[in-house]
Amino acid sequence: MELNIESVLSRLGFQYSVLRSYENRKLIINNVASLDRARENELSFCSAGGPDAIPYILKSRAGVILCKKNTKDIVFPKIDTNQSLIFLDNPRLAFMQVLNYICKKERLAKISSTAIISKTAKIGCNCYIGNYVTIGDNCEIGDNTMIYDRVSILENCVIGKNCIVQPGVTVGADGFAFERHDISLELERFPHIGGVVIGDNVEVFTNCSIARGSLSDTIIGKGTKLDALVHIAHNVVIGENCELTAGTIVGGSTTIGDTCWTGLNSTLKHKIKIGNKVIIGCGASVIHDVQDEDIVAGVPAKSIKHKVNTNQLFLMAGQKQQMKKDRREALKTSFIVQ
Repeated sequence: MELNIESVLSRLGFQYSVLRSYENRKLIINNVASLDRARENELSFCSAGGPDAIPYILKSRAGVILCKKNTKDIVFPKIDTNQSLIFLDNPRLAFMQVLNYICKKERLAKISSTAIISKTAKIGCNCYIGNYVTIGDNCEIGDNTMIYDRVSILENCVIGKNCIVQPGVTVGADGFAFERHDISLELERFPHIGGVVIGDNVEVFTNCSIARGSLSDTIIGKGTKLDALVHIAHNVVIGENCELTAGTIVGGSTTIGDTCWTGLNSTLKHKIKIGNKVIIGCGASVIHDVQDEDIVAGVPAKSIKHKVNTNQLFLMAGQKQQMKKDRREALKTSFIVQ
């Protein structure tokens, strides 16, 4: 498809400026590609800023390149080409949003003939339900949600609008809960009668498992993303806009706040509380509560926030403002000591 990239960026709410190879050239693209592979009439982006961006942009043949604002006046379109440069705050984010805009326009609503859907389930408008999907009794799927192949959604599950559930995911199976008899030592299974509630704009990647609650619901807040092979146990409550990377395991009845990030193969013990904007390191074993905006790592996990000095790590959970505050306090202390 052909798109006027200026029109799309304006529609998405971006503020930008344009440097054109020809004054009256319309910025029409028909595809997107990486900076080193893009060609004329294709859109790409450059994450590097300042002088570091020069060699990347000079080598690219992309028709339109999204660039950082701090490269303006130091990079220019190639001579004798139709190349144009667009300057904005976050070119990678803008590129992602443009690509998502394109994907949504091209997506077709569909319910596969091989899907098994309960008569009591409710499916919203413009949904995609893939091959061999099962959706159980009293489930609700919100508008524009995509459920890919071989996903199992058991009874009493609610999935919000604009969600993506990738192949092989199981939502709403019983959690792991038993009580041992005093004399026989046999295990008595706890029957689960709760459900799962997943908010809008949630993405669940391949082969995740989300258990339903035992008596209350398991809840995943809007905007949260679960990477492949994440396990969410029964009664877990996860806040909004969290990122749980591959292999994360969350024990039963644990609460996670908003805008948290968990590293690869991290484990969170059952019945603990994780605050807002928390970062949990790769392979960490978290066995105690974690306060807001802390950074923990290790086995057992302990706070390492005082050792961290990189912007990128803080930004993973949106701690940029807190980091600046901490640095100001550190500078004040240093000044007083001197």
